[in-house]
Amino acid sequence: MTQAIILAFLCLMATALNDFVFKLYSEKASSRGWFICIVGVIWFFVLLPFPHDAEASALQTLLWGCVSGFFSLTANILLIESMRWESAGVCSTLYRLNLVLVPIGAYFLLDERLTMKQAGGVLFAIIAVVMFFPFWRKNCEGHSGGRGYLLVIIAAALRACQGLSYRLGYLHHADKNLVVVINSLFWVVGGMLYALFAEKTALNLKDKRQLAYGGFSGALVAAIVYFMASMLNVKEGNASVCLAIAQMSFLVTLGMSVAFLHERLTFEKLTAVAAGVVAILLLTV
Repeated sequence: MTQAIILAFLCLMATALNDFVFKLYSEKASSRGWFICIVGVIWFFVLLPFPHDAEASALQTLLWGCVSGFFSLTANILLIESMRWESAGVCSTLYRLNLVLVPIGAYFLLDERLTMKQAGGVLFAIIAVVMFFPFWRKNCEGHSGGRGYLLVIIAAALRACQGLSYRLGYLHHADKNLVVVINSLFWVVGGMLYALFAEKTALNLKDKRQLAYGGFSGALVAAIVYFMASMLNVKEGNASVCLAIAQMSFLVTLGMSVAFLHERLTFEKLTAVAAGVVAILLLTV
């Protein structure tokens, strides 16, 4: 159990740091698309050597790898874009509440029961979103117009779809490790296309800041996947407790934002974060 808890905290720290890197990079003038592409390249080469399941269905692996890869790519592009307009702590908190949408989706798609405890988690998540809303209204004037709030909500919904597609894929005997490798290829190709057609920017290999941020984030993403898989693979570990710990990364991201980016803490924001913590605990423990 101790080993699983340590791995969960390592996953939490890697996730929190990666969200903070997203925020730092989102404020730079460099291309978000090429950043995503670089992250995908590092992610691909780190995870490619992982063992693969010879008995898994190649067709199902390819299908669900592509479906989840699309959701993963679009969710993270929107998360980075949202951080251009809004604070890292708030975006990270709302994004992690994607966990709330998974049991709702599972209820309709997988015929899974929605328990009273899960319903309570959904209610507290709604409270968190509503409590953030006054903060957004105070800061939505000017060029933002509440854009960041909308983008991160959509990103969270897409991230929930990614989680559901993983579950559906594994139920159809897709290879767990290869699905994630296919996801990384979506980041490589999708990031490239986003840069060329949406941002209309070419890759600048002389941009050391872009390469450094992308390489560091790529290593963190690979670490997140590795720590998550490892903690769930510990036989003595409690999966619910470990997942709850890992999902609390937004608390560390918020703390880093306050300490290093001088993000202001308001009553609404603190209440929303507390509601988010309760929601995740109800949904995972």
